[in-house]
Order: sequence, then C-alpha cells, then structure tokens
Amino acid sequence: MEKVKLVKKWIAGNKLEFGILLLILVVGAFFRLYRIGEYMTFLGDEGRDAILVRRLLVHGDPILIGPGTSIGNMYLGPLYYYLMAPALLLAAFNPVGPAVEIALLGVATIWLVWYVARVWYGKIAAGVASALYAIAPTVIIYARSSWNPNIMPFFSLLLVFSVWKFWRLRTSRWVIVTAVTFAATLQSHYLALILGPIIVLFWFLTFISLSVKTTEISDRAPLTKFLKNSFIGLFLFIILMSPLVIFDARHGWNNFNAIKVFFSQRQTTVSARPWTALPKLPDLFLQITARLLTGYNEFVAKALLVLISVPSLLFLLLMKRVPKNETSGNFILFVWIGLALVGLGIYKQHIYDHYFGFFFAAPFLIVGALGGEVFGHLNRVGKTLSILAFLALAGVNLVANPLRFPPNRQLARSVAVAERIEELAAGEKFNFAVIAERNYEGAYQYFLEKNNAPFIIVDPLRLDQTVAEALFVVCELPPEKCDPTHNPKTEVAAFGWSKIEEQWEEFGVTIYKLAHSQ
Repeated sequence: MEKVKLVKKWIAGNKLEFGILLLILVVGAFFRLYRIGEYMTFLGDEGRDAILVRRLLVHGDPILIGPGTSIGNMYLGPLYYYLMAPALLLAAFNPVGPAVEIALLGVATIWLVWYVARVWYGKIAAGVASALYAIAPTVIIYARSSWNPNIMPFFSLLLVFSVWKFWRLRTSRWVIVTAVTFAATLQSHYLALILGPIIVLFWFLTFISLSVKTTEISDRAPLTKFLKNSFIGLFLFIILMSPLVIFDARHGWNNFNAIKVFFSQRQTTVSARPWTALPKLPDLFLQITARLLTGYNEFVAKALLVLISVPSLLFLLLMKRVPKNETSGNFILFVWIGLALVGLGIYKQHIYDHYFGFFFAAPFLIVGALGGEVFGHLNRVGKTLSILAFLALAGVNLVANPLRFPPNRQLARSVAVAERIEELAAGEKFNFAVIAERNYEGAYQYFLEKNNAPFIIVDPLRLDQTVAEALFVVCELPPEKCDPTHNPKTEVAAFGWSKIEEQWEEFGVTIYKLAHSQ
C-alpha cells in the first residue's frame, strides 16, 4: 500500500515524464500486439512446444526436459513450457495465447529498460533508451512469438539489475532474484552461461566488501544476511533446474555429456582462447549495432558507432562538469557488454539475431546513457541537433518496422492445412509428413492432435503397428521440387514403396495423398 502511494506521488510530480513513458509503452504494445496472430511465427518448433504443453494441461503428462538446441544434441530445462501453460489454457489452446504472453513480457521489458536507465542515468537517458527499445525491429520480431529464447531479454536485464542491487546498494535479498532469473535465462538459451561470470564476479566483490567491514560482532549482520539470502537463492536455483537434472540422471547423463563434448571438442564450436575474439570485434560491434539499434541499416550503424566511440566518449572523459554518480551502472554494464562480445567472439558458428537476447537491452542503455549526458551539457543548438539525431535514428527503425511488411500468416496456414487433411482423411487412419526447407510436422501436427484427427506417428521400431494405409504429405516447396514418393524423410521412407493417389493446393502448399504401391 505504501508503494502504491509512492507511485501516485511520483506520477503527480512527474506528469510529463509519466505521459512520455505511457506513450512509449502504448507504442511498444501496439507494435507487438497488432494482428499478432497473423504476424507471429508458428512453425515446427512452436508447434512442438504447443503439443507438449497441451499434453501437460489435458493429460497431465509431466515435462522434465525442454527444447533441444540447434547444435550439440543438448536440451534446455522445461521452465519455459510451464511459463507458457497458463497462457495456452486461458486462450482455449489457441497458440496466439502464449504469443500474447511473450508480447506482454516484451512491453514489461520496455518498462524495465526505462526503469533501469532512470535509476542509473536519469530521465533523459530513460526516455531515449526505452523509446528506441520499443521501436527496434529485431526486438519487436522476437517479442511477438512464443519461443523459449524470447523470454531472455526481460530476465537477463532483471538479472543484471538485481546483481547491481546487491553489489552497489547492498540490498542482499536481490541475490535471490539473481538466482531465479539466472535459472530462467539458462533454460531459455545456453548463451545465458555468459551471464554466470557476472554473477560470480559481483558476488565475490560484495562478499569481500562485507567481510572487510566485519570487524566486530555487531558488524556481522549484513554479511550474515547476504550469505543467508545467497543460500536461499542457490536452493531456488537448484529447485528450478532439478527437472532437467532428474531427466538427465534417468537417461544416462546424455545432456551433461553433450555439453561436455560441446566445450571439449572445440574445432567447430567454441575457442578456449578469449583473445581469438579480438579480430571479430569490429564485425560484432557493427552487427549488434545494425541489428538492434539501426533497423538493419549498416550505413547508419557505422555512423552511430563513430558517434558513440569517438566524440561522445571523449566528451565524457574530458568534461569535468560530469558528476560522478556512485550508484550508476557503468561498470556492470560494460562488464555485461564485454563478456557478451568475448562469448560471441569465441563462438565459431553463425550468430543469429536471437543470440543477442541475453543482452538485448545493453546497447540501448549505453545509447541512452550517452545521450542523456551529452544532452545535459549542450547549448540550445546542440540540444536541437541531439533531438534531430534521435529522431533520425527513430525514423530509421520505423522504416524497417515489421508491420510495414505483409504478415506471414503461418498460424492460419497450419489451421487450414490441418483441417483440409482431416477432411480428406474422412475418418480413416493416416500417417503425416512435411517436406520443407525450414519447417517440420509440429505446427500442423498440433492442430491434427487438438482436433483428434486419426493420424498415427510412425515408429521405426513398430512399423507393422504404426504404418497406416495412407500418408498425407504437405510440401511447402515448389511442386517441381517436391517428389514426395522418394523423399528420404523418416516418415516417408518408413511408409515404404508408394504412389501418389491425389494432390491438392491449399493455402500456398501442396497436399499429397500417398498409398502403398505394393
């Protein structure tokens, strides 16, 4: 109740700032929620997740393991599935529900970017950072689909802020938040391991600082409280990670061994020498800037890098009037960025945009901090130029806004194709397969299973019991590239010698009905 009064008091005293924040949140929510069912990604991975969560809700099937990673045959923990379950249930098993949940979490992340920047750097920095974050195309794209990496931006920022809280402000209960958010990010994507050194470094700095100050019995309370909360956090971390550990123990520690192989056999995965990241830093800086700050525009990204790295930093270093804010997050922010660059630099494979999720907010905080400091020490002409520069950067992002492009309508396609196959099957049992470049059965299978269609999943160990009389193949390639009777996919090959009985066009894909030829 007291906090509510404080919030009301702050709003009454900061009406303009509150109005700007509200506008930023509304714009951010619009970009994430508008026609979300048409724009959201819904392919094999999303369908697979929806299938598992629906089985949990409908049949009570417990989930002990999360999604598999794209390399290394490793699996994440199942926390994301349990976060996804309430939204899927509330949406009556419509996959739009979990996508909306992610979008709302994305809006919450905008607010968190504003709040962290406000605490560390002031109102101008908070407005700049949160406004740019709200309209960044890459951030929007990954904030409107249900996918495990998409929760990372929120939890990673909360993690870093919680570390700052117990390190700088000595509010030791925040170490519990650190442990919980680390478990959440770690079960979102294993790149969250890069956040581990941040936790360890600042935990030890805090421990040493509190230990040095503990000279008498009366001084022990802060250290004792810090250690107590650290053990509580560790306990909660273990509880949240335990389903994955239990599953791994029951299956010969396959996941642990896969992680071990990933880091021990480094020819094609990661380098053990951090300095090998140095030659990659210029390209990484440019990629991060272009993908997150400048709406994929590399020319503007190069210009922004120059503005950030040369005039702004020199200004901050030489301007004696810049106050030393002992509670700023500069140190932890640059440690965060530094570890991210090293971690991505020693990674030897292709870096996708969602790999940046564990530090999505960091570049925006840097730009906000620099913008706020520079703006505060310029004359009227300089302020005008700064505002124009901000508007230009915002304009570049708005030009690349995802809503300017047609929706993919992947969810509608999955529904339409699944219903068409169900209609064509006419109640008879059938097998099912998908031929595509970047998709597989999960999206269509979710609706077939949800509608209780009589399809059978092929089991290579029980072919006599799981191969039906008909096989429906959905081909998303051009018809001349389909050739469904000779495709090497397990679902097709296991069906045996086959022939095309009929084919149909539906929602831009070709549906084939195959029958046994012998």
